[in-house]
Amino acid sequence: MKHVIGAIIIGLLATQAGAKQLTGTFASIDGGSLAIEDWIGQPILVVNTASRCGFTQQYDDLQTLYETYQDRGLVVLAVPSDDFRQELSSNEDVKDFCEVNFGLTIPMTEISSVRGRDAHPLYQSLRQAGFEPRWNFYKALIGPDGTLVEGWGSTTSPLAPKVTRRIEALLD
Repeated sequence: MKHVIGAIIIGLLATQAGAKQLTGTFASIDGGSLAIEDWIGQPILVVNTASRCGFTQQYDDLQTLYETYQDRGLVVLAVPSDDFRQELSSNEDVKDFCEVNFGLTIPMTEISSVRGRDAHPLYQSLRQAGFEPRWNFYKALIGPDGTLVEGWGSTTSPLAPKVTRRIEALLD
């Protein structure tokens, strides 16, 4: 019941914010750019990550989630951030760490701010919609229409039934 009430509150906040379509372009850790607008029509799970966090093992679950649902349209976007002082010092170090330790193939941005006035524009829009990371590995699910569907904190696994049910509902 608690998560249903949370989803209703987030939905109301999104409605109050005009259910604004979320947009933003990130620099890709692989070079080039990653634009949220390019994925309109698909659900996107955006996760602020950090290599030295106690939740870093969630990279395995993010990769599994991506492999499970990517053929049905799910995008999983990792956004490394040092806002909580737990990220490696360079984009190259982050990329190497994730490839060597987790074999990540999910799209990943360069190190970006996710909180405060220096937050990336996508995270500024998410804050206006009622979602702001309070720690690493906060998850924001953006619907195919480009609006915030629901958000979860660090302790919620990307493979938790409450997450996968919401994703599956957007894929079907």
